[in-house]
Amino acid sequence: MQRLTYGSYLRVPELLALQEPLSAPPHHDELLFITIHQVYELWFKQLLHELAAVLKSLNADRLLRTAKEFSRIHTIQRLLEAQVDILETMTPQEFNEFRDHLRPASGFQSLQFREIEFLCGLKGTDALKHLETSSEERSRLERRLDEPTLSDAVYALLKRRGFAVETHDERLSSLKQIYEESDNYYDLYLLLEDLIEFDERFLLWRSRHILMVERMIGSKMGTGGSLGVAYLATTLNRKFFPELWEVRTYLGKGQYE
Repeated sequence: MQRLTYGSYLRVPELLALQEPLSAPPHHDELLFITIHQVYELWFKQLLHELAAVLKSLNADRLLRTAKEFSRIHTIQRLLEAQVDILETMTPQEFNEFRDHLRPASGFQSLQFREIEFLCGLKGTDALKHLETSSEERSRLERRLDEPTLSDAVYALLKRRGFAVETHDERLSSLKQIYEESDNYYDLYLLLEDLIEFDERFLLWRSRHILMVERMIGSKMGTGGSLGVAYLATTLNRKFFPELWEVRTYLGKGQYE
């Protein structure tokens, strides 16, 4: 049996063989573009792994464990946003020299990112119409559509704690109570703050990504046929936990008491 090494454990030779530029001769910045997006997919895989752990902890009422898991998730999210800075070292002229080789591929087609959205409650099925998937990939996405979401797990936890969560108004009232009586529900208060930070950091990443795309291609259509920046701008309305944002309007107002 071959002795385990750093390279064999991490499968470094196979990993380094996966960056294959399509431009001929290879454009210098195409390697950067491929590397960044492959790294994104690896971090998406890790995020799905961590979110699965969060769901398990929530279902077991282990909120201290959940806080630890969100600490890692937030750190990964900051790294995702920072990667935009690296992409922006490439100029529009440099990107356009190999961009046409990407058609009809597009970041819109990232299956793992769709899985994250589905798991977090954004279960619009329109995206599935535009994805070219294998039968296994399609089954994986359909399973995500059928699974309970992160919001489902949170509200199930609140229900176990005696809060009313059946209607929109009941959920807002319960969230308001947790915030305004945080000393009595401090573990739940910290959970809600982790959730809002998770949501905000995804919105910040979306915003940075949109600005980077506009900086690179202006108002051109996306390589996958989308409207490019115009389409991406609509995603800024996609909040994972809209009621957590809404309840802030009523804090201290005496409403939903």
